[in-house]
Amino acid sequence: MKQGIYTITANRPLTDTVYRMELSGDTSALTRPGQFVNAALPGFYLRRPVSVCDWDENGMTLIYKIVGQGTKTMAALSSGEKLDLLTGLGNGFSLEACGEKPLLAGGGVGAPPLYGLAKALLKAGKPPTILLGFNTAREVFLAESFATLGLQTVLTTADGSLGIKGLVTDGLRGLDFDSLCACGPEPMLKALWQVTSVPGQYSFEARMACGFGACMGCSCETLTGSKRICKDGPVLTREEIQWQT
Repeated sequence: MKQGIYTITANRPLTDTVYRMELSGDTSALTRPGQFVNAALPGFYLRRPVSVCDWDENGMTLIYKIVGQGTKTMAALSSGEKLDLLTGLGNGFSLEACGEKPLLAGGGVGAPPLYGLAKALLKAGKPPTILLGFNTAREVFLAESFATLGLQTVLTTADGSLGIKGLVTDGLRGLDFDSLCACGPEPMLKALWQVTSVPGQYSFEARMACGFGACMGCSCETLTGSKRICKDGPVLTREEIQWQT
C-alpha cells in the first residue's frame, strides 16, 4: 500500500451515471489487475474504494458509478485538481490461476477491473473471452474497448435492447472456457458459481472503512476461515467461497 497525491487529467461521463477518471502519479504499488484504490474526497470522513481499470508507469484509469454523495462529489472534480489516494489495495486476480482459455465475466461496474486483467492475460499468451451484462443498452460501456483488443466480447442486457436478452448467465451458452474471473453484484457471482464448474476467481464488493485490513469492518466467513475483503480479497477462489443463506 502507498499513499500519494494524484493529478486528475480527465473526468468525463461514459453513461448517465458512470464516469471515467484518468490520473497521473505514482503507480508502483499496483502489482495485479483487480486491485483498488481508496480515495479521500473533500467533506467526507471515510475514503471511497474504487477498482482500478488500467494503469501504466505514468498513471491510472478509474471507472466508477455515482451511487451516493461521495461519488457525486467525485464526478464534479475537474481536470487539474488533486486527489489523495491509497493505492495497491487488495490481492487482485492471479494470472497463474487462469487457464489457457479464460472467461472474464463482468456485471455493470464490475467490468472495469476486467479490462486491465484482459490486457495482462493477452500479454501472458492467454487471450480471454469477455462476457458483460447490463440492464439496458444505455448503460453499456467498455464493450468497444474490449473489442478493440481483438477479444470475443459477448453482451447481455436485461431488457434485450442490446446483445443477448437476459442475465450474464444467459450469455454462457456456446462459450468455450477453462477458467473464470468474475466481478459484479453478488447475485451475479453466485449465479455464475452455481452454473459453472471450472476453476474460478470471484471479486466481491463490501462496505469498507480503512481499506487495508485494520478495522476488520469488511470481514466475511469463508470455508478457509474469516477473511477481510479489503486485504485478503476482494478476489476469492471458487473453493473458498461460503455463500450466506
